[in-house]
Amino acid sequence: MIDLPKRTAKPRTYGLTCLTDTGITIAEARAMVEDYGDYVDVVKLGVGSAYVTPRLKEKVELYQNAGIIVYFGGTLFEKFYSQDKLTEYFSYLEQNGIDTIELSSGTIDIPIGDMVGLVKKAKERFRVFCEVGCKDKDFIMAPSAWIGSIRDCLEAGADYAITEGRDSATAGIFRPSGEMRTGLIEEISNAFDSKQIVFEAPTQPSQMIFINQFGPNVNLGNVNPRDVLILEAQRQSLRYETFGNQ
Repeated sequence: MIDLPKRTAKPRTYGLTCLTDTGITIAEARAMVEDYGDYVDVVKLGVGSAYVTPRLKEKVELYQNAGIIVYFGGTLFEKFYSQDKLTEYFSYLEQNGIDTIELSSGTIDIPIGDMVGLVKKAKERFRVFCEVGCKDKDFIMAPSAWIGSIRDCLEAGADYAITEGRDSATAGIFRPSGEMRTGLIEEISNAFDSKQIVFEAPTQPSQMIFINQFGPNVNLGNVNPRDVLILEAQRQSLRYETFGNQ
């Protein structure tokens, strides 16, 4: 009855809402999917929580049956990688029905040349999300390094590049104060098609900044499961801060 911005529909390749599940129960996940599943495209079982999640396969299947991509947080990949157990990690993912992998170097330092090799190797078996940026809030990565790393990962075959922001919005594309590095975001957006970038935006203010800059179909990650509906309202210009978007 009213005119709203045009949203992509599932299965989406852009306009993704990517949640971070770091411990909601299966009952909570089922209720969320039943009510808001049409608005959710990806769920990351955050940090290394997948490894200690009870009834893991049941939760994975719950999300996948709702048409939601599921992967395990990059920290778990880094834990396996740091112990020289990449082959075991690939097998662990497949044993749990996971067809998507997040590769990251936010906790340990993996040179970009090695990361390119990892993307190429993982791409043979998985959909690849490659996260760029460091979780250390005191580490400042130059825009040229961001752009070079993103480009290298995408050219190696990554399906999406994720810009690190942490679930606290205090690192990566954010300053320790929580302020967004807007100049960096602009440089990244000028260098790449934003459809290939997932911007981590764990807070509502950061989500609105991205929506206002890139439109309703920007890819957003690290979204709290409890924020699914308000985020969709923001995308649909049904909130004061995004009201004027078309």
